[in-house]
Amino acid sequence: MTDRKKYALVGLGARAEMYYQAILKLYSEDCQLVGICDKNEGRLRLCQQEAERAGVAVPAYREKDFAQMIKENSPAGVIVTTIDCFHDEYICRAMEMGCDVITEKPMTIDEKKCQRIIDTQKKTGRQCTVTFNYRYAPPRAQVKELLMSGVIGNVLSVDFHWMLDQEHGADYFRRWHRNKKNSGGLLVHKATHHFDLVNWWLSTIPVSVFALGQRKFYTRQTAERLGLKKRADRCHDCPEILNCPFSLDLTSFQSLNRLYLQNEKYDGYFRDRCVFSEKIDIEDTMVATVDYQSGAKLSYSLNTFMPWEGYVVTFNGSRGRLEHKCEEQVYISGDGTVPGQLKKEGTWIKIYPLLESPYEVAVWGGEGGHGGADPLMLQDIFQPPDEPDKFMRRADFRAGAYSILCGIAANYSIESGKLIKIEKLIHDLDLPDYPPMPSDEAPMTMTKRDSKSWLHK
Repeated sequence: MTDRKKYALVGLGARAEMYYQAILKLYSEDCQLVGICDKNEGRLRLCQQEAERAGVAVPAYREKDFAQMIKENSPAGVIVTTIDCFHDEYICRAMEMGCDVITEKPMTIDEKKCQRIIDTQKKTGRQCTVTFNYRYAPPRAQVKELLMSGVIGNVLSVDFHWMLDQEHGADYFRRWHRNKKNSGGLLVHKATHHFDLVNWWLSTIPVSVFALGQRKFYTRQTAERLGLKKRADRCHDCPEILNCPFSLDLTSFQSLNRLYLQNEKYDGYFRDRCVFSEKIDIEDTMVATVDYQSGAKLSYSLNTFMPWEGYVVTFNGSRGRLEHKCEEQVYISGDGTVPGQLKKEGTWIKIYPLLESPYEVAVWGGEGGHGGADPLMLQDIFQPPDEPDKFMRRADFRAGAYSILCGIAANYSIESGKLIKIEKLIHDLDLPDYPPMPSDEAPMTMTKRDSKSWLHK
């Protein structure tokens, strides 16, 4: 067996499992898990047991012993899957100790932490990969290819509307995400995916953001309209659990019960807080307008209580229009199901060339989490192909920064009611690596359409 690349993992919540299972099983010939770190003793033991079942003994460390883990095991890479507000701490410490980093999105939650990561990367020269799995989903890569082909010319504006359904959306208001000090709010935690997609689809960066947001659904008033008058702080001991359409019974999910309910005694973290709590300070309804360096404009919305999960995105170009809709299967994080599987009947791509007949294209398919994205991303990370990726899907700290800066600017805009310039938030941030977009200088060969025949199609 050739020398395997050593990895350490910090943060053992639901998202961590995808990474350590990949190292222990799929990529065990190339990779080795040499250390795990968390503040929760129960989750440390669970991960060690999973490793033992794969025939591997992995040493466990408490969060205060992170540096010791690095010194004793000399990993080449550290995977960061902690609560968002701690990402910068472990990213920077790992790079300062000579390690490359793979971090879950968002890279961090505010501009000061973001600047710390930028400065540390420049000082150390270490790599920091941000795992934007949405780039790898086949339909989204297909949209990228279509835009790169120039089929609709130069993109002038984008309309992008993301719906979180009543199960998945509500879950952000149960967990640590419900407070901006932990997650930066959904304009950072969740929309980092969406802003990154637009940056990557258009191969450009944001210049300014104006946003509005509010919490009007996950409120005490909604609970009272539903007749839920005897609410508790959490679902587990709430007398309304059988009456509340938003309740979560942790005992009914083996994975959630094992990972969270049985380990509460170690850190006091409750996975099932009431979604109508007065302690929540994130928005549930958000809209933003973004101006880009390329001149394109984005109109974006995120709603967290919709009857279906997925998105609709439209690109308006100098030579036509591309429309894409994607519906996803319902899930909540860590429930044991494959997250974000696509509904084929609700996913399509249509092209409307300027003054020509529209047509629909067959959508690329994929298997696995997030529409087939997770397996492709894991392979790119742990067993990268020899040939370069023409879509340039692997993202580093620069792409990670520009995606969260949209959300950070949006948060400031909501607070102030003002347009926020990205350049006022950050400095010394280079442009990410994106594929080149086609030139729009070629002659146009359109013919005028017969308006009568077109109107009656």
